[in-house]
Amino acid sequence: MATIETIAWSNDLRTIAARFGDAPVVTDGQTSLSFTDLSRRAHALARKLMSMGIAAGESVAISVPNCNDAVWVSYGVTISGAAETPLNTVMTDTEIAWFASLAKFRYVVTHAARARSFCAMGYEPITIESIGDDDDGAPLRPVDANARGRILSSSGTTGRPKALLYSHGRRWLAHTMLKQALPYAPHPGSCVLLMTPFPHGAALMTYAWADFGGTAILLNGIDAARVGPILEGGAVDAVFAPPTVINKLSETFPGRRFDGVRCVFTGTQTLTPATYARAKAMFGPVVRVTYGKGECTNPITVLAPADTDRVYTEEADRSGACLGWPGFGVEIAVRNEAGVLLAIGEEGEIFLRARHMYIGHIDANGFQPIPPEGWHQTGDLGYFDERGRVWLTGRAADVIKSGGYKVNPEEIEIALGAVAECGQICITSIPSAYWGEVIVAAAEHVRGDWAATASERLASLSKYKHPRAFVALDALPRNPQGKVSRRAVRDKILERYTLEDGSRPVLVAKG
Repeated sequence: MATIETIAWSNDLRTIAARFGDAPVVTDGQTSLSFTDLSRRAHALARKLMSMGIAAGESVAISVPNCNDAVWVSYGVTISGAAETPLNTVMTDTEIAWFASLAKFRYVVTHAARARSFCAMGYEPITIESIGDDDDGAPLRPVDANARGRILSSSGTTGRPKALLYSHGRRWLAHTMLKQALPYAPHPGSCVLLMTPFPHGAALMTYAWADFGGTAILLNGIDAARVGPILEGGAVDAVFAPPTVINKLSETFPGRRFDGVRCVFTGTQTLTPATYARAKAMFGPVVRVTYGKGECTNPITVLAPADTDRVYTEEADRSGACLGWPGFGVEIAVRNEAGVLLAIGEEGEIFLRARHMYIGHIDANGFQPIPPEGWHQTGDLGYFDERGRVWLTGRAADVIKSGGYKVNPEEIEIALGAVAECGQICITSIPSAYWGEVIVAAAEHVRGDWAATASERLASLSKYKHPRAFVALDALPRNPQGKVSRRAVRDKILERYTLEDGSRPVLVAKG
């Protein structure tokens, strides 16, 4: 009889609870949750779900903001064997309904304050306040490694979001690979500061720190009154900060230096030279870059802090953003449009394959497994350099075709860097019968003649890469993961402007 591979989630949680006891596993800056209480509350939730007849692999949604509850609820759903299905708390009812149509969840674990709204949408809430902490101390049965273990909503940058599926086995391996790739081993007393939504990178870092007895400081965004004292106090040895968070910290604490941080983990977006300079000024040369996708948990590639600093100080003239070397167990290939492998230095689409990848996705047409050969077509553009490092140059779907040329918007954004007269700048395009597409630069939080400064920065680029229009917006639209959506920026521009097409196109405000 064939042996069924299993994952002993509950046993693992019992082990760290026995080992680290009353030490804090997570704090929101005001209250803390101990390892003992984490295990007790997670097992109470798991037993409740199992008593309700929820089977292994069945989708159970979670809608909880960043707080201590988010951690034990995540563990509880996981150790029950259900497929943890996190909902970003900024998702609209329409977005939740679409995701639910894919993930097929019926139950939502949430706070009592949100229960009524989920009832109104047709779901059955399980309130956090209704979960006790009764626990007999015995581990639950191991979970079938092939059962669905986690379902994530894709960012939807190239269409309606998809549901990304991980098995319990691949999820466990992803956790193991992430811990193996850490630049140092956390220990009891080690603290990682997390300010991004828990369902994404913050959850992965929390699990990693917990397995070593460390503590996650889980905040609901960047609150200067709370973040400042935490960083100044010297208790934090790691910070998870995607580029958006780095820029926000720099704006919130201008000119401040926070010593004692051993590593700033960044990823999810391109780290521009301007953003790296801000991070280095705040924390020193301790920034580690990783490449991650919803379809493949970090680490896909790793660029250690010393290597990151060397890239941004000695190789700033290279095209694209350096992502580092492939992580252990990860295969990366760069192919052209015909699927042919490209040589070193040649730009093409990035493909990846790894044992900790997702098992497939669900879209409007149902479940779509990964191809039999296991390669995932990322939609990202890049190349290998002579040292075997991967460089990201943009998104295939973002490439602008203007006047017969192919233009990568990220190349323009990197050339622009930080412009003092505005916040972030997004390069997008609008349809043009004359040019095919017209390149447009859109900026948020404008406070001066940003277009003049931006134009000066573009001198290093060919003329065909220069934006033909500059538009100021109150704020750049972002998806639930905090990434600027080029498509949404384009839509907002078209809502407000009409294109007077021709050899010298002009945007004219409507009305």
